[in-house]
Formats: sequence, structure tokens, C-alpha cells
Amino acid sequence: MSHILVVDDEPALLRTLRINLQARHYSVLTAATGQEALDSAGRLPPDAVVLDLGLPDFDGVDVIHGIRSTLSAPIIVLTGRTEVEEKLRAFEAGADDYVTKPFVLDELMARLRAVLRRPAAPAPAPLVRIGLCAVDLDAGTITGPDGPVRLTPTEWKILALLLANPGQLLPSRRILSDVWGTDAVDHGNYLRVYFSSMRRKLEPDPGRPRHLITEPGIGYRFQP
Repeated sequence: MSHILVVDDEPALLRTLRINLQARHYSVLTAATGQEALDSAGRLPPDAVVLDLGLPDFDGVDVIHGIRSTLSAPIIVLTGRTEVEEKLRAFEAGADDYVTKPFVLDELMARLRAVLRRPAAPAPAPLVRIGLCAVDLDAGTITGPDGPVRLTPTEWKILALLLANPGQLLPSRRILSDVWGTDAVDHGNYLRVYFSSMRRKLEPDPGRPRHLITEPGIGYRFQP
């Protein structure tokens, strides 16, 4: 039985999600504030987190950072914030998926199942250079000219898949399926957001990428 932590300051929504998750045989704990969420995750590490960004004490992005400092469990943001900048902030902090309110319950449950069954990416060569950055996949670290570079868990999965297939064009649907599961194969917008974030972190000139290449309408490849 997977253990899910749901964080939201709306009592009615917490109750609805708890009832529906339990009906699907998940173990559920709820939190109404960021501090409650961090305390709960520290006491009983969840298998996944469903998190609102608009909490009364902390910004939800700060809660993502706090959870990510100790846990690798997938985090699904569930929020009324629809701006692209908010999505990027959440993904860069470590979120794995982003669902906006109002939402369809069945879709949220499908996304939860997808992140819980997400397969590990193939293991490529342990040390690779991307521009000025040295990627050590065994250690799980990236060192750039200004020091360590931090990727989210999902960014690591995408990058590892690309590095395992250097120079090879990977169709968008394959990346989506391998990283998020088959339910996500039509969500190409996921990749646009993640690749934008990864280029800002890894490419010397993110506007003119030389290594993380988009083939419009087809897919992506890593160019050594």
C-alpha cells in the first residue's frame, strides 16, 4: 500500500482527496500548512506528495525544497496558479508534475499512478561533459564553472535517458512514456518546460543550445 501525503489548506478538498485515495487503497495523511507537511514527511516518509503552493505559512515552493532536502518521493503540485513562471519555479525546486485547479479527479489519480510506477532511466556512462559542466552519473552530481548545479529528480531521469543514447533522436512520446508513464505520452508541454529549465542550468547559451537539442515536432537528442 503506497503512502500519500496530501497538503492543502482547504478542509473540504483535503477530505475529498483523502476519501478518494483511501477508496483506491492508498494510505493517506493530510496537512494544512507547510510546517505540518514537513513534520509529517519527517516522521513517516511518503511514497508521493500532492502539494498546494498557496499555503498559509510557507510558499509551496519552499516546502518542495524542504522535502527534496531529504526525500526523493515524487511531488505532484495541485494549485490554482497557472502562470508558466510558477510552473518553472515548482519544477526547478523538485516537483515532478503540475496540476492546476479546478481539476478532474480521475486525471489526478492517473498522474499519481504514473509517478508511483515511474521506471528508472537506463544507466549511461558515469562521466559526461555538457558544455562547461561535468556530469557524474554515479555520484549524482553536476559541477559547472561556478560550482555545483542542481537538477530535480525528473530532470535527472530525462538527462540520464538522453545521455544513454548520445546523438540519437528520441521521440517525445518515448521520453514521456519512459519518464512519466504511458498516460503522459500526449503531454508534450511537459518536455518543453523541463528542457527550458535544463538548458538554463547546463547550456552556456540557453537560447542557442548546442547539447540538449530539440527536433521540432519529433523529439530531442543529446549532442556530445
